[in-house]
Amino acid sequence: MSIPVAIDALRDAIREFSAAAYLLTVSDDGRPHTVAVAPTWDGDTLVIPAGRRTVTNAQARSLVALLWAPDARDGYSLIVDADVAATGRDADGNGYVTVTPTRAVLHRPAPAADGTPSAASDCAAVLEP
Repeated sequence: MSIPVAIDALRDAIREFSAAAYLLTVSDDGRPHTVAVAPTWDGDTLVIPAGRRTVTNAQARSLVALLWAPDARDGYSLIVDADVAATGRDADGNGYVTVTPTRAVLHRPAPAADGTPSAASDCAAVLEP
């Protein structure tokens, strides 16, 4: 079931997660590069402190994803697709990536009849394009 909702629902969903987020970018050789991050909101964009490799990847390939892992074993992960809006260095020389969320979903494996995880998924849309 997918229900389009406003970006405020994404803000609320992010607040529900106690764990750090992970930013996924793609390196020159096509491999994923994943780092733990602490995004903050600036209007409708997320600003993410980032290292040199992450900034370089985001400059070269502007489609990224953020992932918040579930707080409980049977909980939902929050997956956010985003477009890179800006990259650079702040006044102290620290790197950052600013992203605009384009889609978000709460995702977990759907339990099978016996209670074990199945190949199916149990998803709920948070932000639709």
